[in-house]
Amino acid sequence: MECVVLAAGEGRRMRPLTANRPKVMLPLANRPILEHLITSARDAGISEFILVVGYGEREIRSCFGNGERLGVRISYVLQRHQLGTGDALKACEGMVSGPFLLLNGDMVTRAGDIRALAGLRPPAIAVTRSSHARDFGTVKMEGDRIVDLAEKVPNPASDLISAGAYHLDPGIFDLLESIGRSERGEYEITDALSVLIGEGGVTGYPMTFWLDVGNPWDLLEANAMLLSSWTFGREGTVEPGAVLSGDVAIGPGSTVRTGTVIEGPCVIGRNCRIGPHAYIRGATSIGNDCHIGHCTEVKNSVILPGTKIPHFNYVGDSVIGSSCNLGAGTKIANLRNDHATVRACGKDTGRVKFGAIVGDRVSFGINCSVNAGTVVGSGCRFAPQSYVHGCIMEGTEMR
Repeated sequence: MECVVLAAGEGRRMRPLTANRPKVMLPLANRPILEHLITSARDAGISEFILVVGYGEREIRSCFGNGERLGVRISYVLQRHQLGTGDALKACEGMVSGPFLLLNGDMVTRAGDIRALAGLRPPAIAVTRSSHARDFGTVKMEGDRIVDLAEKVPNPASDLISAGAYHLDPGIFDLLESIGRSERGEYEITDALSVLIGEGGVTGYPMTFWLDVGNPWDLLEANAMLLSSWTFGREGTVEPGAVLSGDVAIGPGSTVRTGTVIEGPCVIGRNCRIGPHAYIRGATSIGNDCHIGHCTEVKNSVILPGTKIPHFNYVGDSVIGSSCNLGAGTKIANLRNDHATVRACGKDTGRVKFGAIVGDRVSFGINCSVNAGTVVGSGCRFAPQSYVHGCIMEGTEMR
């Protein structure tokens, strides 16, 4: 059985983190979201993958190649213009030989659910429940049958949604030929599926594990969930006097220096310098080639490759892009004084503890203060002692 994975979108809601990479390449537990999905499908018995790529395709192709690294076979289809999920699937016509799986590339699930979905007679749609169903296609079921599917309605009647996983047969391509553009100007897979639902033959499969990464701060919860089931190994160097407790993974070429305390779960990539006297708390992922230095504390955060947090810094409940530098004494707050949930760019994150989202190549001078809920675009530069708050546009300089 082939598996078609939709991986062509940018993921605009994930900006600024997707300014330089597609959403599916954002890291969770130091691996791209897409890699977690492919390995879950592989473990469910799938070996043939067709990746529909578009935005940031070079990074995806470079990472996964022909699939040999993951023990699968991968081929690619280019969606030249982002015209919806129906258009993306249509690009794969003629590449599937029979019933196939269709997966959204930004979903996080487990092998058991993929195996169960693949075992159903097509057509079948995976469903789950969401507290923000208006962002998805909402589903109505009677028994195990889906009787209605509506795409992203403002006031959904139910919290039951399509989970972005489908078991289909090649007849879907004929239906795709008959649909027009939706109100959003896109060709929606849901329009084709609605025809099948109207015929009364679509089964709904309730997912047992599914994570939505729809906003940048959702990476924190997803990262923690994946670290909780991580297989940990230590390949780097741990100097005498460093204390590691819980599950801590250290990549090759990395050094944890004297006086450092790391409380897992935590994963540290390749060629990192940690300490001396750093304090890292779970659930934290630190990418390759990072420096977490003297008297710096990092807690429950995702740090992308090449970033330096070198002296007397605090970073809590934050996502920091690649190749950033925090000057000595720069700190990111993660809690409001009134302990209310933190808002970011006017949107309630639902998190009482949330620091900042920082894009790539951002430079902070010494002793900067970054308020809770700040979102910083890529390429920004901040003078020493700057107070950074709110939504900062890409390329902003504060002198």
